[in-house]
Amino acid sequence: MKRGARVTRLATHGLSLARLALYLAVTATALPIQALSLALGWRGMALHLPRIYHRAVCRVLGLRIKKRGRISTARPTLFVSNHASYIDIEVLGALIAGSFVAKSEVKGWPVFGVLAQLQRTVFVDRRVRSSVQQRDSLAGRLQAGDSLILFPEGTSNDGNRLRPFKSALFSAAEIRANDAPLVVQPVTVAYVGLNGTPIGRHMRPYFAWYGDMALADHLWHLAGLGQTEILVEFHEPVTVEALGSRKRLAEHCERVIAGALARANSGRNAETNLADAA
Repeated sequence: MKRGARVTRLATHGLSLARLALYLAVTATALPIQALSLALGWRGMALHLPRIYHRAVCRVLGLRIKKRGRISTARPTLFVSNHASYIDIEVLGALIAGSFVAKSEVKGWPVFGVLAQLQRTVFVDRRVRSSVQQRDSLAGRLQAGDSLILFPEGTSNDGNRLRPFKSALFSAAEIRANDAPLVVQPVTVAYVGLNGTPIGRHMRPYFAWYGDMALADHLWHLAGLGQTEILVEFHEPVTVEALGSRKRLAEHCERVIAGALARANSGRNAETNLADAA
């Protein structure tokens, strides 16, 4: 029994090592190309290369994405999603041609901070006194035609539920782009399966990253788990004008995403209208 456990552990460690080596190789290849694209102003390349990169990373890490619903084709679109893990970046980045909105601390993270800057992430200081500057930063990018991906919980959680959405983060949704109300699309990301077996609430922290979890340890263990199935549901786009206020917009997005997350986590999602992605 002990020998079997040791063999399993060695196999898991071997998978982690192989996957992370491939991850570093993919990153080392894509990073200078993206940097050159930004330096030379190759907007098309700089926009679409991150999506190719994230899809490659998902394959390397064994992340199988199932998509439900249609991704908004309006430019710009503000995509609003729940947030359980740094893996959300890879998953959403593999599907959406856009930039993320992140807290300013991320800019200083080793490796991930550099990658975030190369994807033209909008870094915001989420303190109340910085709300006007935060709104202007987001509005400027949206009015320039850039789609953005926002996590309105403000931080990641255990993947079993939502934290309350911060309505202040929806201030940029009040702008008009191309003389029309800004399109906002709620998105739900749920970690639902591992090696063909449904994931229960007690296993979800293997994928979610929150609290004081060490990033390197979490990534090492996640890389050795096998194949993870992730459901991404794109809900009907809305506008702040249709809902009446940014507070109602935040409440609507929170309600829609929370309902879909609960259904996905409980296994109540029908298998219809699902498509492999990335």
